[in-house]
This record gives sequence, structure tokens and C-alpha cells, in this order.
Amino acid sequence: MSIYILPLILTLFAGMSTLLGGFVTFFIKRNNLKALSIGLGFSAGVMVYVSLSELMREAPEMLSGYYSLIPSKALAFGGFFLGIIIAIAIDYFIPDHIESDFFNKSVRSQQRHKIRRAGLITAAAVTLHNFPEGMATFLVSSQDLRLGIPVAIAIAIHNIPEGIAIALPIFHATGKKRLAILYTFLAGISEPVGGLIGVLLLKTIMPAQSIGIMTAAVAGIMVYISFDTLLPLAREYGENHHVIIGIVSGMLIMGFGLIFL
Repeated sequence: MSIYILPLILTLFAGMSTLLGGFVTFFIKRNNLKALSIGLGFSAGVMVYVSLSELMREAPEMLSGYYSLIPSKALAFGGFFLGIIIAIAIDYFIPDHIESDFFNKSVRSQQRHKIRRAGLITAAAVTLHNFPEGMATFLVSSQDLRLGIPVAIAIAIHNIPEGIAIALPIFHATGKKRLAILYTFLAGISEPVGGLIGVLLLKTIMPAQSIGIMTAAVAGIMVYISFDTLLPLAREYGENHHVIIGIVSGMLIMGFGLIFL
């Protein structure tokens, strides 16, 4: 059991770096709509880039060798659109204006509800993303610490912008920095939890190839959320060039983080 202590610490370190992104809220004024628009665009840039450049690259690799009749890229393609269907279903069962429908709140309150919902959905997507990421960090570290340490550092670097993506909309909607930090913490802690649960499931009931399908599905969910929720909100609260600045900044920072992988 002691051989799993260091891999768990590394996975915890990688996940908790999400909190660093959350602390960005301490330097942003709540009613700064320009910052909100750039932040939402930043969130979309981070999520689209990590989905298409990392998750959709890793998913076929995880699936290769398991099926002889179906190419791994085709399975990843199917998993990606399965994720989009799941996201559409979530949208259908959780309507965008559920609070205003029942409580007839003011227009300003409805706007804040939409922003908060965007932050919560982003947090959920990042949490789902962190589960397979936590599995990977834990498994690699438990096999070879010399490989696990650089993997954990690289994941920690690219978890920071994910924390920003979660915290900014939640803080703007609620005005509560502690709540924004709480959600970044919950998203971050899912990484070591995902590592432990993943190892347990892999050793009991879950086939190894399901990780590849899940990774592709998470990519689909994140891309859908970016185009359906984050970018429309970013354009609503800022000018187009603010949105573009946010998107490009998110992609640049995430890209530099992924270089270390």
C-alpha cells in the first residue's frame, strides 16, 4: 500500500493546481464586464484547445489494440459525438432559465443566473476531464516515478487556466470569491479521487478501453459547452474583439502548458 502514497501525492498536487487559477478572482472587480467577456472567451479557448489537441489525440491511442474490426480513430470519433449528445441531453433536462421561470426574477438576476450556470457547467466538464487525467497521473507514477513527476508537473501547469475558466464566471455571478475557490477546489480534488476510483474500477469491473471512450466523450462535452454556452455569453457581455482576445489567450496559455507533456 505504501507504494501508492507518492503517486497519490503527485496526483493531488496536479489536481490542486486548479486552485491557483481560482485565486485570479482576487485581482478582478466583480462588475468588470470586459474582464468577464475575455474570461468566458478564455474558458472556451482553453476547453476547445485541450479537447481537440490533447483529448482527441490521446483517445485513439488509449483504444488502439483493443478492437481489430473497428479503427481506434473511428471509436474516438463516436465517443466524441456521444459526448455532444450527452451535453445536449443535459441542456434539455436543465433549461437555461429554470430559476426565472419559477421565481420571476429580474432581468439582471436572470443574467447572473446564466453566467453562474456557465461557470457550473464548466466546472462539471473540467471535473469529468480530471477523472481520466487523474487515472493517467496515478497509473504512470505508480509504475515509474521518473515518468510520473514530469507528467504531474505538466498537468499542474495546464490545470491553472482551467481554474480560471471555472472561477471567473462564478465570481461574477455571485460576488463570492470563496464560492469560486470552492468550485475550483472541487474540480481539482476530482483528479486524485479519479485516480483512486479509476484504479479500483480497472482492477474490478471496468474494461481498460472504456477510458478511451470516456476521454473522447469528455472532449465532445467540452466543445459543445464552449460553442453553446460560453461563447454566446462572452459576446453578450463584451465586444467581439474582447471575445477573440480571450479565446486566443486561452489557447496560447493552454498550448504552452501542453508543450511540457
